[in-house]
Amino acid sequence: MERALIFVRGRVQGVGFRWWTRSRALELGIAGHALNLPDSRVEVNAQGERSAIEALVELLREDPSTHSRPGRVDSVVVQWHTVREGLVGFVER
Repeated sequence: MERALIFVRGRVQGVGFRWWTRSRALELGIAGHALNLPDSRVEVNAQGERSAIEALVELLREDPSTHSRPGRVDSVVVQWHTVREGLVGFVER
């Protein structure tokens, strides 16, 4: 079990990006959240198997998207953190 904070920059707010991210995370068995930040980035808190998190990161980075990802992603930064106990489900915040 691993946890990563993923910061996505680009045109990712107001386009359905958090909903799309939530759908992919649930398909991959990842818990956490997708949150709009005041600086126009989206923060994705992802906890699950490392391979699942890495698959999500690849889907976020993919250009062009083969999975109908909304918006435009200019950069993705991943920070690995310690696992949080009791983190279940994946929500849009």
